[in-house]
Amino acid sequence: MLWALQVKVAKLTDNEKTPKISETVISSAKNIPITLGTSGGSSFTVINRSIEAQKLGAAAVMVSAPPMLKPNDDALLTFYEKLGNSIDIPIVVQDYPETTGVHMSLSFIENLVERVPSALYLKLEDPPTPNKISSIRQRIGDRMEIFGGLGGVYLLDELARGSAGAMTGFAYPEILISVCELMNNSSRDEAEAIFYKYLPLILFEGQSGIGISIRKAALHLRGFISSPKVRFPGANIDPNTQSELESLITKLNL
Repeated sequence: MLWALQVKVAKLTDNEKTPKISETVISSAKNIPITLGTSGGSSFTVINRSIEAQKLGAAAVMVSAPPMLKPNDDALLTFYEKLGNSIDIPIVVQDYPETTGVHMSLSFIENLVERVPSALYLKLEDPPTPNKISSIRQRIGDRMEIFGGLGGVYLLDELARGSAGAMTGFAYPEILISVCELMNNSSRDEAEAIFYKYLPLILFEGQSGIGISIRKAALHLRGFISSPKVRFPGANIDPNTQSELESLITKLNL
């Protein structure tokens, strides 16, 4: 997954975006399907970004709801329908009302599956996510794969309710992968042991307002990125939080 939310990609210049996308897709050598976030404020913007993503080799695009002054399920359905008619790759629909201000109701999701066949995936970030997964499954069965987000904080229960996994930027994805694999193998006790061991780190990284800076600091400590700096006006990690992060990582033997 590359650039889930425009709040992140917006900090890149236009000259930076395309080369980075191309480099990522090429380096994956088609062995790793790349989903590109192409959200925007209008159908025109989203469609053009999504067409470009398809040309660059993306396996799918992820699109959140555009800003809307008033709830309008018909307009939102038309928005995704136009997108689906414009590209030949699947759509990951991002349900993230905290950021978009748009709530996707159960009836909307049910109608979406009927009207937009390429909307094959849902990234669900509307807590309580386990409850919503159960409700969606009752409405549409398995016609749409559901992934959690929100740093993976609800992953264990989401999997138990029928999610396919998580799409999130947590700095230690191998932990989440282990939980998913164990749950898929009906080894819930082992999955719980791993999940609850590392839950303090998941929660620490997910702190509102500074989560991105903590995540970048963790990735920097792992040697995955050259700098933990967050572009202004984003807040960089402060010395106390950095120390707390390093202490937690040490205690978890990571």
